Amino acid sequence: QVQLVESGGGLVQAGGSLRLSCAASGRTGSTARMGWFRQAPGKDREFVAAITWSAARTYYADSVKGRFTISRDNAKKTMYLQMNSLKPEDTAGYYCAATLLPYSEYRQASSYEHWGQGTQVTVSS
Repeated sequence: QVQLVESGGGLVQAGGSLRLSCAASGRTGSTARMGWFRQAPGKDREFVAAITWSAARTYYADSVKGRFTISRDNAKKTMYLQMNSLKPEDTAGYYCAATLLPYSEYRQASSYEHWGQGTQVTVSS
C-alpha cells in the first residue's frame, strides 16, 4: 500500500501563488507515476498534472500549462505542484494520486490506485 498526504492549500488572491506538497509513504518503490487532480463543487474530478517517477517526464492540462509546475524529490518521496498566476477558476480541492502502472492513461483518475485526502485551494477575485 501507498499512503499519500497533501499539504499547502489555502486562500490566496487572484494572481498569487501556492505550492502544494504530496508526501508518499509505504510501498513506494514501485511507483511509476504520480499526478495531481482537482475537483470543484458539482464538477467532475479533472486532471491537472502528472510526472513519471523515474524520468520525471511531465504532463499538464491545457488550463494550467505555463502557470503550474509539477516536480518530485525522490529522496524525500515527495511531489510538488507550484501554482503561479492563480485564477478564481482554479478554486477546488486538490488531490494527489499514484499508480504502479507505467502505461496507463495519465489523464484518467481511474488509472491511479492510490489517493490522498485532498487539500483545499481557494482563489479570491
